Amino acid sequence: MILEYVLFIVGIGLLIKGADFLVEGSSSLAKKLGIPTLMIGLTIVAFGTSMPELVVNIIAALNGSTDVAFGNIIGSNIANLLLVLGVVAIITPLKVQRSTVWKEIPFSLLAVGVLFILSNYLLIDNINSTSLTRVSGLILICFFAVFIYYTVGLARKNKAQLEDKKMEIVKFNGWKVFLMIIVGLVGLYFGGKWVVEGAVFIARQFGLSEFLISATIIAIGTSLPELVTGVNAARKKDVDLAVGNSIGSNIFNIFWVLGITALVAPIVIPSFINFDILFLMAVTFRGFHGRIESAQAIMKGYEIFYNFIRKHQAIGVCPYELATDIKLENPNKWLELINLSKN
Repeated sequence: MILEYVLFIVGIGLLIKGADFLVEGSSSLAKKLGIPTLMIGLTIVAFGTSMPELVVNIIAALNGSTDVAFGNIIGSNIANLLLVLGVVAIITPLKVQRSTVWKEIPFSLLAVGVLFILSNYLLIDNINSTSLTRVSGLILICFFAVFIYYTVGLARKNKAQLEDKKMEIVKFNGWKVFLMIIVGLVGLYFGGKWVVEGAVFIARQFGLSEFLISATIIAIGTSLPELVTGVNAARKKDVDLAVGNSIGSNIFNIFWVLGITALVAPIVIPSFINFDILFLMAVTFRGFHGRIESAQAIMKGYEIFYNFIRKHQAIGVCPYELATDIKLENPNKWLELINLSKN
């Protein structure tokens, strides 16, 4: 029994370090091939930071643990906005820039909205669908392609401004680049395997739902790279990078990670998922108003989410009426979330 816990913790570490090795090795290789630094940042680095979530989701989907796949994405996105930005806000006050409000956050809202529609065919078109099919995955990938096209175009347009924040890429020799990529891929595979197996084991051991474990422990673990990036940016007073890092990660998680996962294997939609999606939408919407500067309010929002899933989704049973109507034991807690900036 102890071995499963050890492998679970080691697995999270392997996911993070595996992604780091893969990004560093691939970035060095791309630099040797003459690919511009800007394009490396928009492609290899951006995709690499989403690899922990992607690997966990694909392995979970192939193993039939679809609650892990959904919980990982929803939990990771909420952790990015409330936990990561909460820690960042403790270091430096957060003020969402107008460019972020009108460019990145709308895409993040769109991602959550599309996920809600794809998860509720019954409400939209009276079609009783209980899973994200491969068609749903293709739809998500198409939206992701639009986002990448928009991002690349925006980056080229603002290339002069981005030059000031050019990332440093270390050029390793040939054998070391190859070794880093191989070690990264191996680390990601075994890390994802042990994390998924550990989550299932822990859930069964304590009679909890796989969704609860993935939306909390796994989600926080796979969000550690975003947390490290956010903290480093906050220390440098680069609020734009801290906020953009979390928002960009959320868009990748829904459009790219869930899209690829659904293409690999259809994902069963948890009956209680509506609350979590609407919660995520409400938190993202607060960012649209540029009002996420209160660290205490942000952390309080994460506490509300954690307490809800622990109480109502712990054993995998959450009445559909509760999830859709968003009824909490204390309704004022939902108002606390909607009015985060006023607390």
